[in-house]
Amino acid sequence: MEPDNDVALDIIITNVVCVFKTRCHLNLRKIALEGSNVIYKRDFGKVLMKLRKPKITASIWSSGKIICAGATSEEEAKLGARRLARCLQKLGFKVVKFTEFKVVNVLAVCTMPFQIRLPEFTKSNRPLASYEPELHPAALYRIKDIKATLQVFSTGSITVTAPNVQFIATAVEQTYPLVFECRKIHI
Repeated sequence: MEPDNDVALDIIITNVVCVFKTRCHLNLRKIALEGSNVIYKRDFGKVLMKLRKPKITASIWSSGKIICAGATSEEEAKLGARRLARCLQKLGFKVVKFTEFKVVNVLAVCTMPFQIRLPEFTKSNRPLASYEPELHPAALYRIKDIKATLQVFSTGSITVTAPNVQFIATAVEQTYPLVFECRKIHI
């Protein structure tokens, strides 16, 4: 049986992590005292700020580097990052700029329409795949050229981590024929 070329798999993006810089020094104490939805993590030297729409959490360092997590698309991540920069401007940091925006990590989930035999999948893809059932229930599969990591579960669920959304789709397309060969066949 050949893998169907017309099988439509739903890839659900669950988290997009992005980074941007403000090109100025930020007074964390002022942000903590005057900002809303803020948690001051003094022992880590950062402030956590949450936005409701889009729903993101930002880690803000005094150097001006900001990491945003929780968005469900690259566009939503950029909108949330820009909105965060605007919040900082409203807090009195007039020289805040929105620069060097970059999506650094995307997490997605995809469910195959069949279950997978993990020991067989690992043996047939040995240098790239590893499976330690005593440590983790999933087989780890790495695609080096696009820097993607896939966690393949026996239920057919696959968690994909890659630098951007295009690489997520490429990783699933490359992995589908490999997991199709190792599917569980119910008799």
